[in-house]
Amino acid sequence: MNTHALRILLLCESFNSLSQRLFVELRDAGHEVSVEFDIAPTVIEEAVAMFAPDLVVAPYLKRRIPESVWRRHVCLVVHPGPVGDRGPSALDWAILRGEGSWGVTVLQANGEYDAGEVWAHADFRMRAAPKSSLYRHEVAKAAVAAVMAAVERFVSGALRPADRDDAAALLADHDVSIPGVRPGRWQPLVRRHERTIDWMRDDTATVLRKIRSGDGAPGVVDVLFGQPCRLFDAHPATRAALGRARRGGAGDIVGRRGPAVLRRTIDGGVWIGHVRRQVPIGLEGTGPPLKLAATRCFEAECELLPELPVPLERHVADGEFSELRYEEHGPAGARVGWLEFEFHNGAMSVRQCAALRDALRQVRRRDTQVLVLAGGHDFFSNGIHLHEIEAAAHRQGDSAADASWRHIEAIDDVVLELITLTDRLTVSTLRGNAGAGGCFLAMAADEVWAQEGVVLNPHYKNMGNLYGSEYWTYVLPRRLARRFGDAQAARMAREITQGRLPLSARRGLALGLVDRVLPWSNGSLVDNLLAQALELAGHPQLAQRVADKAAERERDEARKPLAAYRQEELARMHRNFYGFDPSYHVARHYFVSRKPQAWTPRHLAIHRDSASAHAGGARREPVPASPRGPEDRS
Repeated sequence: MNTHALRILLLCESFNSLSQRLFVELRDAGHEVSVEFDIAPTVIEEAVAMFAPDLVVAPYLKRRIPESVWRRHVCLVVHPGPVGDRGPSALDWAILRGEGSWGVTVLQANGEYDAGEVWAHADFRMRAAPKSSLYRHEVAKAAVAAVMAAVERFVSGALRPADRDDAAALLADHDVSIPGVRPGRWQPLVRRHERTIDWMRDDTATVLRKIRSGDGAPGVVDVLFGQPCRLFDAHPATRAALGRARRGGAGDIVGRRGPAVLRRTIDGGVWIGHVRRQVPIGLEGTGPPLKLAATRCFEAECELLPELPVPLERHVADGEFSELRYEEHGPAGARVGWLEFEFHNGAMSVRQCAALRDALRQVRRRDTQVLVLAGGHDFFSNGIHLHEIEAAAHRQGDSAADASWRHIEAIDDVVLELITLTDRLTVSTLRGNAGAGGCFLAMAADEVWAQEGVVLNPHYKNMGNLYGSEYWTYVLPRRLARRFGDAQAARMAREITQGRLPLSARRGLALGLVDRVLPWSNGSLVDNLLAQALELAGHPQLAQRVADKAAERERDEARKPLAAYRQEELARMHRNFYGFDPSYHVARHYFVSRKPQAWTPRHLAIHRDSASAHAGGARREPVPASPRGPEDRS
């Protein structure tokens, strides 16, 4: 067996965050990786025949791998639970029960759910966080470690189950396990009533656990302003906020801030940031039920609530929920400004873009030498807010095209503020993933620092052949040219944006899209990032770097003004939004309404390229979609 590279087929319901993370990690390790969505059993059988994989890995599936496949090939399933856990709601139950530690198990498919031989396992400590956040960070990190261990074991030929005493010892040490342990505890799907909030009895901690256990999907069924909906994105309220809010009892909605409404509990309160109304909204109820900011979904009702703003500049220790926060660190002359923005799922609405633009204008008046643009914990940014745009398609007097135009102009304004901030160094810090316009927002800074494990998607074409703006035609070639020269930069920019593939932070470092990759550590990543920013602010060559930066911006502007880049990009975007080709609008609608996948895109399913298909299988027309929807990616 080739010990350096395997042909690995990823089977998944959709190309979600974990699937993408494993895709980039396996490719970076030198393996040839192809992807097939679980459209139908016959499609999986066809993919296996065409690709002839050495190994099949299933990071995210909702049904069994066909017996015709797992009997002939080693198929490894990634289960987000520790050894002994079985069932579809592993992480949900862990949050509901307040587990202190949890894990990920890689086991071999055998026809029973989560019941095959264990190939590898990794543990992690639980955070008080939403399920979606744990999934993107702790689960993903543990899954990568366990899958890589399983792949190494496969390569070495260690296919026989090991001695059970050895396996038990490894499990006792909470280390990576080896084959031979059969899990047996089945946990059923979390039912609706098990997440239902009793506002007259549940304390704040219980309310938070229930909402966090369903965050991402399926949410918690509840009622707001007399309307049935699902709740997401919950945060604890401080005593200070409750003291300024309207009086009321448990369950009452007593204030608003940014996207969220404040609801009292028996011992405090929670901010509820996002909801999905069960009854479609819009023209004659034609709109799909979309996940939107609570204050956006119930605009008229929220107008009657007191607004409870907080100042932009404040310390994180105050514990106040807010989308934006700024603070400063370090001595005069070597001072760092830290501007943090936490937008749910990285989506940026017109309101949020305007708030970030105004914050950048405010902090540029401060005497700092380095400005850190710190995105959220889960996402730096994913660009324009597709749910908000879809909602506009069903609003009287508005349209998705007009809303798209407003959004792209608004985020362009944010990027422009960052590019033209030439009197100090700017740093984008990526603690979470970045996609589409969010990638190019990050690259507009002088330096990009990313945590190990971050996945970048620096392209737009997956959203219906969207061209993209955010000054990407300036910032991407500029970054590539610094590493590879002007001649190669244009070609590489085309390859990156046309290829439509995710990139790991380390691959981004090799390409010059990222300047530093920070290893995962048990300590505070923010403390690490801040320490490096302070070191940069105090560097003896900082003043020269800033002067060189300002001179470069002047030369670039003389060569081609930023306004020209924007005008050219927006001309292409205008055709995407208003032109005869509806592919962007169709793709956006399918994405936000969680339509099932109809086929696997060819840039992922490399086995469907006849040149790489071992079995010589001919290309087929897309298979009709299955009736099951993909993971909630909103």
